[in-house]
Amino acid sequence: MESLKEEEEYTWREVELPSLLPIVPEPELERESGERRRGRDILIAVDHGPKSNHAFHWALAHFCRLADTLHLIHAVSSCKNEVVYEATQTLMEKLAIEAYEVAMVKTQARIVEGDAGKIICKEAERLKPAAVVMGTRGRTLMRSVLQGSVSEYCFHHCKAAPVVIVPGKDDGEESTL
Repeated sequence: MESLKEEEEYTWREVELPSLLPIVPEPELERESGERRRGRDILIAVDHGPKSNHAFHWALAHFCRLADTLHLIHAVSSCKNEVVYEATQTLMEKLAIEAYEVAMVKTQARIVEGDAGKIICKEAERLKPAAVVMGTRGRTLMRSVLQGSVSEYCFHHCKAAPVVIVPGKDDGEESTL
């Protein structure tokens, strides 16, 4: 097991993903050039909730393409909590396998300690992804203004990449302004 690492004022742990996934070679795309040929980095904020799961599946279906690399990130209050680490590792292994089976993309995962919104923005600054994809809790506009939300924080503070906020599939028109 890898030790805890400190980088730029926050603690994180890499998640060991299954070795049964083959390494995806760079595709030979004759007509493609530039960013499309070498693949993109896509940051997806995940947790154990259904809205996050829906955002992950939305990204696989509508955003990912061959040769992309998904960077899964999960913010926790403590990286030292083994129960949380193991549950999150299981989740990320499942998502990595699904990402490979559905979209044939590589996956890297990281559990980061700290405030979720700030951590997602720092990881986006570090990776410089093509996009940051995340779900939303589905709160009403008034409630999210009063209580705040991670997706709203990232939308306003993430300067390194566009933020794609995927509403829950049952939110319908209520989630749009």
